[in-house]
Formats: sequence, structure tokens, C-alpha cells
Amino acid sequence: MQRLLRMICRGECEMIIQNVRVFDAEKGFLCKELYLAGEKITENRKEAEKDGMILNAEGLMAIPALVDIHFHGCNGVDFSDGTEKSLARVASYELENGIGAICPATMTWDEERLGLIADTACAHHNGQGADLVGINMEGPFISRKKKGAQNEAYICRPDAPMFHRLQKRSGGLIRLCALAPEEPGALEFIKAVKDETAVSVAHTCADYETACMAFQAGASHATHLFNAMPGLNHREPGPIAAAWEYGATVELITDGIHIHPAMVRLAFSLFGDDRVILISDSMMATGLPDGDYELGGQSVTVRGSKAVLTYEPQTIAGSVTNLMNCMRTAVLSMGIPLESAVKAAAYNPAKVIGASDLWGSLKPGCYGNILLVNDRLEIVHQLQRGNTVKREN
Repeated sequence: MQRLLRMICRGECEMIIQNVRVFDAEKGFLCKELYLAGEKITENRKEAEKDGMILNAEGLMAIPALVDIHFHGCNGVDFSDGTEKSLARVASYELENGIGAICPATMTWDEERLGLIADTACAHHNGQGADLVGINMEGPFISRKKKGAQNEAYICRPDAPMFHRLQKRSGGLIRLCALAPEEPGALEFIKAVKDETAVSVAHTCADYETACMAFQAGASHATHLFNAMPGLNHREPGPIAAAWEYGATVELITDGIHIHPAMVRLAFSLFGDDRVILISDSMMATGLPDGDYELGGQSVTVRGSKAVLTYEPQTIAGSVTNLMNCMRTAVLSMGIPLESAVKAAAYNPAKVIGASDLWGSLKPGCYGNILLVNDRLEIVHQLQRGNTVKREN
């Protein structure tokens, strides 16, 4: 590790990373060299030799920078603030913590606020921090009975014309849209938007039969599995069994608070590591000390590793950790194989939102968003689009 050569690249650069175990989503870790030419990974060694830059990463593993497709905020700000300042701060924090691409989630708001968020995302340019690759529209088309920390005042029925208006304002960035399939008009909504976005079953009271109809109509994803939905019961299998039968991808919050480790292991065993997506579901308190914060216009109290609605302390209000920590927890504390956890935190989420051609993988043609980590999954060196990311550690 001491032999690792640190460097700051000047804009686009060429680089060879040697003596490293490289993650491959299909084959696991392979001992090989990794080549970068400009912003992207290449299979042509000659392209990477132009400037003679070499990283000797002996004893380390190369994994893709992670891709978080469901989180709300961090470092004192929220994506739903709808400002470039907040979005830039979110992107910076995420990159500093090993997340190279983000698809942040809205909260349940009215169309005016959602439109402002869409406008801001559309105008954002990936100049610094993690790359913005999409929007996760979590709400307002959810169940009041399973609203969790969402604001009930803005919950409404699934509305395809509203979605289309927001999608236009976002420049096509809405890559995920959540809904409760039992709500009036939900099946019609799914059929109307499924070709423009991945539709996710979420914040729902749906029984097995209703969830099956949603997946038959075109839904393909389940938001934070186990949370804000009926559990898996032998006489009432609910949406979890339906998601399994219909091949849906599923999210897991592996912060150690939302789901018991045994259920995380069960989900990986049941769905397989090709269909599980690790998410953080982080809120604005992430990276900050205990105190009082806000989520979706509601007061949140944070104590230790848990965030709850201040006036409904039985309701968890997102997490206070980032995706890198969630992946570490899954591997080091929950018994999830490293290869499965990396796939679920990088390649799978990018694939779900249609971004795996450039993010979440170390295949040639993808951006050089690379983490060099040790066996404790600590980041020793980081690249974003082929450029070294300055780190304090």
C-alpha cells in the first residue's frame, strides 16, 4: 500500500493501474491491469501509456464508484430544496464518500415544488462532485396509510399528465417513479409511463393480487423492500412475494436500522444479487451531528444512527449514513459476500435507471469512476472521470 503512487491528473489523462484486483460484475475480482484514457476506461494499453502515469495498487481492490438511486439529502441540505447550491453540496458530499453517480429522490410535494426540483436538476451540469444521472420521484402517488415520513398533505392519486409535465421539465431525468398500486388509477398510470421511467411499488398497502397486477401492467421495481409495505406472510404474501415472482429489482437499506441482518441475507438469497440494489435513503442530517432537522417539510430528530419524525418517534425518517457505509455494513456486519454487495451498490442501480453504459462498472467505455479500497473497504485512492479525487485520509 505504501508503494501506491498518488498524483493529480491535469484534466483528461492516461493511466495504468497495476497489481490490483479488479471487480467484474459477472466474474468477481480478477487480477489484471486497468487502463484509463481521458475520462474513460479503455482496453487498449497503448492509449493509457501516452503520459506514462502508473498507479501501483498492490494489495488493493478496484471497484466502481458507487451509484445511489435513492437518497434525499446530506450535509445539511436536501435535494428537494430545489436549488443549485443544495444540489452541488449534495454532489460534493456523495463524491467525497465514494459515490460517483447519484439519482436523488424527491419527497412528497405538490407539483409546483416538484417542478422547481425538476428545473434545477435539468439545469445542473456535472462539473464537480458525483454525476447527476437521474431523479427518483418518490411520491406523491403513495398510500396515506403507509406514508412513513412522507408529508400526507401533498399525497395525491397517480396522475400521468402531471408526471409527463415534470418529466419534460426535468429533461427526461426522472428514471424512477414510485406509487402505491392499490390507489385509484394506478394501473392506468403504470401503463402510461412505463416506457419513460422505471415504475416502483412503494409506500403501499397492496395485497399480493394487487401487486401482481401492477407488475403485469409494467412496474419493475420495489422501493426499500420490507419498509412501508406489508410484510411477507405465509397466508398473505403481499408485494414482496409478487416482486419475487415477477422478476422485479428491489432496494434494501442496509444501515443496520431499517432491516435486520437476517432479512438482508434472506433478500439476497431470495432475489439473487442480480436483482438487489443497496440504497442509503439518507436525509439532510447525514454527515452531521445529532440534532433537529427536516425532511419533506416535517421535523426530524436525530440521535445516534437513527432519524425519526419528531412528533411520531415510532416512524423512521430516512437514514443518517451514506451508501458506502451501507455497503460496508452489508459486507462486514451482515455477512453479504463482497462481490454481491459491490454489484448491488454500483452495477445494479446503474442498470435499473438505464445508466450502466457509463456508470457503475469498470468495463471499457465506462467513465473512470474508480475506488481503490483495502480489505476493510476503506478508500485509499479515488478517481472520478479519470481524475484523482483529493481526500483527507
